[in-house]
Amino acid sequence: MLTAIVIADLGITLTHYASHKIGLLWRPHAVHHSIKRFYGFNGLMKHPLHQTIEMSAGIAPLILIGLPVDVASALAVTVAVQLLLQHSNADYRIGALKYVLALNEGHRFHHLKWTGIGDINFGLFTLIWDHLLGTFSYDPARRFTSDMLGMAAKPDYPTAYLAQLAEPFRASGACHAEPTGSEPTGSEPTGPEPTAQNQAVR
Repeated sequence: MLTAIVIADLGITLTHYASHKIGLLWRPHAVHHSIKRFYGFNGLMKHPLHQTIEMSAGIAPLILIGLPVDVASALAVTVAVQLLLQHSNADYRIGALKYVLALNEGHRFHHLKWTGIGDINFGLFTLIWDHLLGTFSYDPARRFTSDMLGMAAKPDYPTAYLAQLAEPFRASGACHAEPTGSEPTGSEPTGPEPTAQNQAVR
């Protein structure tokens, strides 16, 4: 089971990373980033198209090597529980493991709303792949408020379910080609400097 988690985590992490770089993937993924507060069930708030793409990337290698039904079932439950834990607003600490496990203490940095700054900590189960991709970031001094979450480029993203399902296919769901602002002066960025590539998708 542990091997299945590590393999699935690689596919999901790479797809998540690509979703912040490629406009067609960002469109459905933006639904998840429209959240404006950290709450466990927000982990499950994803566009079904993007969820399908992400999970397919995670389980395809496992299917190719032979994925037992019982392991597949356990993995599905584990993914759902992990998404709840990863987006929980519970104040629990895991010490040095926060540099390895992708739980809420580190994942909340990924939901910072400013262009480029939130393009970090993509892992679902672990942060191993983020260390290898150079996208891991953690600032122990950071304090979060709800106005730091969401998307600065799209503060009025639809909140109704059917509108969110449709938004990726509308003109308004497109990427922004120009920078849309940065974190207010006085707050230190927690991620890599924005680039022309990631400015286009946040």
